[in-house]
Amino acid sequence: MNEIELKYGCNPNQKPSRIFMEDGSALPVTVLNGKPGYINFLDAFNGWQLVKELKEATGLPAATSFKHVSPAGAAVGLPLDETLAKIYWVDDLGELSPLASAYARARGADRMSSFGDFIALSDVCDVDTARLIKREVSDGVIAPGYEPEALELLKEKKKGAYAIIQIDENYVPNPLERKQVYGITFEQGRNELDINGELLSNFVTENKEVTEAALIDMKIALITLKYTQSNSVCYVKNGQAIGIGAGQQSRIHCTRLAGQKADNWFLRQSPQVMGLEFVDGLSRANRDNAIDLYIGDEYMDVLADGAWENVFKTKPAVFTAAEKRAWLDQNQNVTLGSDAFSPFSDNVERAFKSGVKYIAQPGGSVRDAEVIECCNKHDMVMAFTGIRLFHH
Repeated sequence: MNEIELKYGCNPNQKPSRIFMEDGSALPVTVLNGKPGYINFLDAFNGWQLVKELKEATGLPAATSFKHVSPAGAAVGLPLDETLAKIYWVDDLGELSPLASAYARARGADRMSSFGDFIALSDVCDVDTARLIKREVSDGVIAPGYEPEALELLKEKKKGAYAIIQIDENYVPNPLERKQVYGITFEQGRNELDINGELLSNFVTENKEVTEAALIDMKIALITLKYTQSNSVCYVKNGQAIGIGAGQQSRIHCTRLAGQKADNWFLRQSPQVMGLEFVDGLSRANRDNAIDLYIGDEYMDVLADGAWENVFKTKPAVFTAAEKRAWLDQNQNVTLGSDAFSPFSDNVERAFKSGVKYIAQPGGSVRDAEVIECCNKHDMVMAFTGIRLFHH
């Protein structure tokens, strides 16, 4: 099959819609279930490239949770500790396979943004991963294959309408890519940049000590940015993205947005949040919403009399700004990647507040010396890659 007709494009009024191979060759994908849409396929193909490269760079199974053509989370398959298993709502599933752990991390980093995601998996979807996916609100999944039992579990989602795509992992795309805007065709060479050790060898700060784990996190940050709508910044810790700021016009706004998401990820691990007692039967999505309000500035929306009773068994104490700051100060050894240079030191200062120790960015700003000086002040390690990673 070299063409798949779609219901509509980005919006219902955009018809006709299809995906097809211009050269008449067969599409490298097979729809095993459901009817993926235009945006589903955009997320699927971008997500597949991301996880394929993550696995090649780290040797570990990888997963990503995509929404609106940018990742909400991305991770490799490292084991979960008890705290992460609890805040990702998977502590009842027992020990997970590496691939399922990767998706639990990818989904769990920013559960608010991952609601209704499209999933990409680097490996054949196993039963553990399918069990996890089945109970989350998601639009579809792409993977190089599915275990028979896993496929049957996924086919039960959305009353049998869940989108399941299988991709040929050996497919090699044309080195030239094209798209049209306003009837005008754009053409460029594909971004085949290999995120490798050589790219992370030019350390420009006084502190040049980088652990192997930090190098892996730098690779994860850069590969994630490669498929995130620019401008973009990505915070990573222990093999997973913990905050992604996508599509902002200002670099500092990217850094703030991603930093706030990283902060929320860490705040969810605090004793105040871990000790919340939810009313019986409250869905995971409603628990996520309640936690987001509780740790944010609008906490009274969930703590006011008449509101908290719908969510909590007992009324929690306010999580004060001082308490949150004290907890966040314990977050350390976070890695930050930026898809383009940091033009001002304010990005470093904001990153430092979220525990950033390692930075990977292209460099090339007229204020590079100022940015390096700020990193030195905080004993950070910064690498200049010399390569921009814009994605549009």
